[in-house]
Amino acid sequence: MDHFLYRDGALYAEDVPVAEIAAAVGTPFYVYSTATLVRHFRLFDEALEGMDHLVCYAMKAASNQAILKTLAAEGAGMDVVSGGEYRRARAAGVPGDRIVFSGVGKTAEEIRTALEGGIRQFNVESEPEMEVLSAVASQMGKTAPITIRVNPDVDAKTHAKIATGKSENKFGIPISRAREVYAMAAALPGIEVIGIDVHIGSQLTELEPFELAYQKVAELTETLRADGHDIRRLDLGGGLGIPYARSNEAPPLPVDYGALIKRTVGHLGCEIEIEPGRLIVGNAGILVSEVIYVKSGEGRDFLILDGAMNDLIRPAMYEAYHDIIPVIEPAPAAEQAPFDIVGPVCETGDTFARQRMMPPLSAGDLVAFRSAGAYGAVMASEYNSRPLVPEVLVNGDQFAVIRPRPTFDEMINRDTIPEWL
Repeated sequence: MDHFLYRDGALYAEDVPVAEIAAAVGTPFYVYSTATLVRHFRLFDEALEGMDHLVCYAMKAASNQAILKTLAAEGAGMDVVSGGEYRRARAAGVPGDRIVFSGVGKTAEEIRTALEGGIRQFNVESEPEMEVLSAVASQMGKTAPITIRVNPDVDAKTHAKIATGKSENKFGIPISRAREVYAMAAALPGIEVIGIDVHIGSQLTELEPFELAYQKVAELTETLRADGHDIRRLDLGGGLGIPYARSNEAPPLPVDYGALIKRTVGHLGCEIEIEPGRLIVGNAGILVSEVIYVKSGEGRDFLILDGAMNDLIRPAMYEAYHDIIPVIEPAPAAEQAPFDIVGPVCETGDTFARQRMMPPLSAGDLVAFRSAGAYGAVMASEYNSRPLVPEVLVNGDQFAVIRPRPTFDEMINRDTIPEWL
């Protein structure tokens, strides 16, 4: 469910007409719904009711500080994967004891930053990282709480580029070596083992892979406890998918995911962390773009938009599907025709959809890409010297620009010309 609905023939973001935002900020732009963000976070929080838990928003999905503050006010923790994300979360007012630091390539500088500012835990991904973490924490006279990420070799049945829990993926340590690595951790100074971490991928549309992974985590918990480790926290990752096409079968609900967690690891008495990102913010955001031209080609017609692959790269990178709808609701009897929907970047890959059935559209009409809140603005670039897309947050009948579009001068003047030129 989201809060982008047609009302009186026009698309609204909560109680704000999308066309009104477009007139104020220009296109293309992202707009997020506060009501949708809050609702989706609460679904996860309620799904774990009765368990000691923390829902840590995976902020790589969308990291604008306004989004972070909205979720933090609901009690969310944050899952960060870089020093920059850590600093962004702290700037948004998130306390260090609600920030989990994940990622396979943490540097000594990033570790030091998090230890200085406060951290809930580091999710350690390798022995070399653990040794660096131990050395940095010892130098600082601190003790770093850690979980160790285990790779359970479970097929998440998702896109190859976002699968993280198979043996060939770069993430975590093989679960078969867990006892050895935990013994090593227990002998190192400056760190304290508090739990286990697992994350098998993103955009999962079935519960079975989660169940297989969590069963392995439950068995490992018992084994490590028998070895003398105080396993009191389980970080179970995120990855629950969203429906990108309205015709698709809906992925599992958070309440069913929560029931699975209780069934597989609830008997262990551990504090539970989960790290949803896409499901919280994905359907809470849309990308709005304007039709520049309607072009007739050889055997096909094109809708050429002012939005491009640099603004929303998911279709080019993942062959991802997004529903694309007119901002002005078409008449019920409007005849539809197939179009290739493309952007202005000089690459064939700058294609959002091929032979997509669309109602009649003309230059100047607005369209909206649904379910664009996750991995949209955060993955945008200035390719072709196109300014970054502005972001807008709606709350009821109010809207605010939460990241402005830079001017061409601001973008170009970041370059520095050497003195010999």
